[in-house]
Amino acid sequence: MANNKPTKKESRMWGGRFSEDTDALVQAFNASVEVDKIMALEDIAGSIAHATMLAEQGILTNVEAEEIIAGLADIRADILAGVFEWKLELEDVHMNIERALTERIGPLGGKLHTARSRNDQVATDFRLWLKKESLEIINLLANLRAVFVSSAETHLGVIMPGYTHLQVAQPLLFSHHLLAYYEMFSRDQERLEDSLKRLNISPLGAGALAGTGFPINRKRSAELLGFDRPADNSLDAVSDRDFALEFLAAASISMMHLSRLSEELILWSSQEFGFISLPDSHTTGSSIMPQKKNPDVAELIRGKTGRVYGHLMALLTVMKALPLAYNKDMQEDKEGVIDSIRTLKISLRLSSDMLPKIKVNAERSKHAAGRAFSNATDLADYLVGKGLPFREAHEVVGRLVAYCLAQDKDLQDLTLGEMQSVLKLIEADVFEALKLETVVNARNSYGGTALEQVRIQIERAKEALDLQE
Repeated sequence: MANNKPTKKESRMWGGRFSEDTDALVQAFNASVEVDKIMALEDIAGSIAHATMLAEQGILTNVEAEEIIAGLADIRADILAGVFEWKLELEDVHMNIERALTERIGPLGGKLHTARSRNDQVATDFRLWLKKESLEIINLLANLRAVFVSSAETHLGVIMPGYTHLQVAQPLLFSHHLLAYYEMFSRDQERLEDSLKRLNISPLGAGALAGTGFPINRKRSAELLGFDRPADNSLDAVSDRDFALEFLAAASISMMHLSRLSEELILWSSQEFGFISLPDSHTTGSSIMPQKKNPDVAELIRGKTGRVYGHLMALLTVMKALPLAYNKDMQEDKEGVIDSIRTLKISLRLSSDMLPKIKVNAERSKHAAGRAFSNATDLADYLVGKGLPFREAHEVVGRLVAYCLAQDKDLQDLTLGEMQSVLKLIEADVFEALKLETVVNARNSYGGTALEQVRIQIERAKEALDLQE
């Protein structure tokens, strides 16, 4: 049973015009402190910058600002030490810290809220915190990209089948496949880096929605907090959550890439593929089947991708059709972002830890690459080199494939006589053209899978990551 004992209006920091106490269930429903206290250090940083600016503008005296800042520093120390007492009845991180400040330094603490609102305060905290987390994720993405480059160098000679429609298409270097993920995560890092220029804008001083009548200096408070500039429109400053949506979109794309990688690791480690063996440290067993080695980490990353997608859709839905400026709906802006950050960060760390420990079965993957007529296109190209138009070459190779299917053979298993029975133009040099190494190295166009091109890709990636020795 919920305790519906009302909260006394005297304990609230906004209760002046209310004659009735707040119902306890309403209080619990309204509070966000359990979520937004994660931004406590950012809240204190914003308050210190605000107090500094107020003193510089003569709105506070220097002595008042110094006492306020010293009190905030003490509160920050308690938070870092884990001894700060959070109170649900004070609703959020802002009110908890302001009340604690007032209790420590007296009524002077109330002057800190001059020329600002919780609306611009929360938007400032959120941006500061998300910038810090975005920078950490950018570093994790850079680490993962470096892992792909290192793994590509390690497995440089390994050939594997490339797929379209999950059907064997053409042989590839395993390193080329890994570097495709390097490119994906490079774009993810670029997206987050680009988002910083829209994220790193200060709402502080925008007030509730219309600015303030005090002679504040918003450029100064923005500078003190490391923002590029203050937001140009006070109404937009407090009602915008585009920066959170943009982060969630970028996080969703990163998780999609991680999910695609995870799916391939799961497939490749299955008995049917057998291209890789996942490390014991990142797999689990079965409670009933002693032979099992389950790719739980990869499966969980694949599954948690939907969780991040859900947070993006949830915030889009919260913001849909909201009139300007702030509405309480927007209190729902943080929890999904916080969970998405935790999910993305651990997924990136686990992937970076797991990939270097993977064992590659080069013989098995090469054997698979040589099956299913993966060199058929090269046989057609060979015939074109002999002067046959491509469409005729395509027809000839199709007939040879049909013959192979009937004989349970691959193209390279045919005798020269069997090939010449379909087309006399074929000569003994065809077998060199059908070798997997030849097929792979023939793709020497820019960005192709030829060994020369893959080496160029690795060097280019190492230069981008500043990994040159």
